[in-house]
Amino acid sequence: MSRPVGVQGTLRFGEDFELDLRAYELRRGGILLKLERIPMQVLLFLIEHRNELVTRDQIVERVWSRRVFLDTDNSINGAIRKIRQVLRDDPEQPRFVQTITGQGYRFIAPLIEDEPQASTAEGSEPPLIQPRDRQLINTPARPLWRAAGFGLVVLLMITGGWLGWSRFRSSHEPAGKVMLAVLPLQNLTGDSSQDYFSDGLTEEMITQLGNLDPEHLGVIARTSVMHYKNSQAELDQIERELGVQYVVEGSVRRDSNNIRVTAQLIQTKDQTHVWAQQYDRELVGVLRLQSEIAQEVADEIHLTLEHKSPAAHSPSTPQNYVAYDLYLKGQYFLNKRTLSDLQQSVMYFEHATQQDPTYARAYAGIAAASALLPGYSGRSQDEFINKARTAAMMSLKLDDSLPEAHTALALIVQNYDWDWQTAEKEFRRAIELNPNYATAHHWYAEHLMWRGRFEDALRESEYARELDPLSLIIASDNGAILYFSRQYDKAIEKWNSVLVMDPYFVRAALIKAAYIEKGDLAEALGHAEKQRERDIAPSYWSWRAYMYGRFGKMPEANQALKELLQITEKQSTDPMLLTRAYLGVRSEDQALLNLEKAYFQHSTELIALKVDPTYDPLRGNPRFRDLLRRVGLD
Repeated sequence: MSRPVGVQGTLRFGEDFELDLRAYELRRGGILLKLERIPMQVLLFLIEHRNELVTRDQIVERVWSRRVFLDTDNSINGAIRKIRQVLRDDPEQPRFVQTITGQGYRFIAPLIEDEPQASTAEGSEPPLIQPRDRQLINTPARPLWRAAGFGLVVLLMITGGWLGWSRFRSSHEPAGKVMLAVLPLQNLTGDSSQDYFSDGLTEEMITQLGNLDPEHLGVIARTSVMHYKNSQAELDQIERELGVQYVVEGSVRRDSNNIRVTAQLIQTKDQTHVWAQQYDRELVGVLRLQSEIAQEVADEIHLTLEHKSPAAHSPSTPQNYVAYDLYLKGQYFLNKRTLSDLQQSVMYFEHATQQDPTYARAYAGIAAASALLPGYSGRSQDEFINKARTAAMMSLKLDDSLPEAHTALALIVQNYDWDWQTAEKEFRRAIELNPNYATAHHWYAEHLMWRGRFEDALRESEYARELDPLSLIIASDNGAILYFSRQYDKAIEKWNSVLVMDPYFVRAALIKAAYIEKGDLAEALGHAEKQRERDIAPSYWSWRAYMYGRFGKMPEANQALKELLQITEKQSTDPMLLTRAYLGVRSEDQALLNLEKAYFQHSTELIALKVDPTYDPLRGNPRFRDLLRRVGLD
C-alpha cells in the first residue's frame, strides 16, 4: 500500500487571525496581511513549536542555516518586531509571542485547525500540520512520523526562499527542449594545482555543448554548475535546483605524459546512465585535447538525444594554455561583481591577451569588465570607456561571430553613447549567435528594463535564470526589474533570497531603495550600514543623505551631504551620486545641475532616468524632460 498523500489546512488563533498554509498567507478577518518572507518563516517555526521555548540559535539554524553569516541579532529582532506589529501584540503583555529574556521566544496562543478537506481512508491522510491541542476538542498526541512531516513542510517553506529562485522552469520553453548541466569534472590527480585543467575542460564542454543545438538543447552556464565543485549534492537535488533533465559528469587523471578523461551522461529523473566513455590520450597539446574531447562528448549527446539541427558556431580556442588559464581567472573575478574583483578581472584578461594577442574572448572580457567598472566604482565613465571600446572592437575584428564581443559592445554603446537601437541590435545578434549565452539574455533584460519594457525584460531575465539558475547577479537584476516596475514587495523578496546566500552581494544591496519606497527607514538604514564596509564611500554618503531626507530628518541628511561633498573635493566622483543626495535634501536646482554634469561626463547612471523612482520629483520639470530626450529615453 502506497503512503497516503497529506493535505494542508488553515490555522486560526486569536479572535480572527488565519494562517493559510497552502497559500502561505496570513489574514485577519479575511483581509490579507503583509508579512515579509523571513518574519513569516519565523512565525511558522514558532507555531510549529507552540508552547515550547525556541532559542535564537534554533531560529538561525532553521531560517538561515549556520553556513550563512548574518547579523543575526538585528535580523531576528526585526522579524519578531514585524510579527508583533502585524499581530498587534504587546511585548509587555503578549497574547501570541512571548519573549524569554536571554533565551528566546515562545508562541503561546491556542490554535484551531480547519476540518480536513479529505478523508483519512486509504489513499489520503490527515493534515500534516496538526496542533498539539484544539480549542473545545481533545486530540491524542501526534505520531512521530506526522511531527516529522510537519517539520518537513515548514522546512520546505523556509528553504524555498533560499533556493526557490534557482528552481525556475520556463513556462515558455519550446516543446522538446532539453536542459543539461555539465558538472565540474573531478580532478583525480591528487594535486589541487591541476584543478585548472579539469575546470578548463568543464568550461570547454559547456561552450561546445551550448553551441551544439540551441533550439533543442539548453546548457546551464558555468557560474551555476561550479557551485557543485567538490559537492556531495545528490542528482535529485541538482535536478531541482537547476531544472535539468540530463547531467554530464566525469573525472580527469593525468601523469607526466598521459591523460585519462571519463564522461557519462545521466538522466536525472531516474538516474539512469545513458552512456559512458573513457578517453586516453597523450598529454600533447592540452588545448587541442580539451576541444577534441568536448566535441566527442557533444557528438555522443547529439546522437543520443536525437537532435538533427546542425551545430552552431564554436569559438576557437587560444593558441596557448597560459592565455586560457588567465582567461578563466578573469572570468572568475568578473562573475563576483565587486569593484576589486572587476579590477582583478581586467588585469587577468589583459595578461591573457599579452600571452595570445589573437585571443578574441579575452578582449571581450576586457571590454565587459571595463564597461561595468563605472557603476561599481562611482567614478566617471571617461576613465574606462576608451579601453572598453577598443577591446570590444578588437574582439570583433578577430572573431565577428563571438557572442561575448557583441554583448560587450552592446553594453558600451548603451551606457556611454545612449545608442539604444544599436545596443538592441548587438544584444539580439549575440543571442542569435548563441541562444544559450546567459549573459546576453541577462544584459538584454536590463536594456529592456531601462526603456520601461518591463514585461519583455522579465521574460529575458527568466531565460537568463533558466540558463544560469544559481547566478547571484542574474537573480539580483531580476529583483531590479521588479523594483523599477514598482513591485517593491516582490523585489524585496527576490533580493532577500540573494542576501541569504551572500549577505554582502553588492547588487542586492539595492534592497534599501525598495524599503525607502515602502516607507521603512529602519530597514533601509540597516541594509545601508550592513554594506558600509563593501560600499564605496561616496555611494554610502549619497544614500544616507537621500534616505534621511526622504523621511524628513534634515539635519542627518545635510550632514551626510557635507561628508559627500568633502569626498568629491578630493577625488573624481560620478555627479549622479550628488544628484541623489541633493534630491534627499530637496534641492531640486542642485540636483538638476548635477544631472547636467553627469550628462557631459556620460555617466552610466543616466540610463536609469526613465524608470528609477528616485527621479519622480523631477518628472514634471521641463529641464528633466529635455534631458530624457537627449539621453534617448523620452
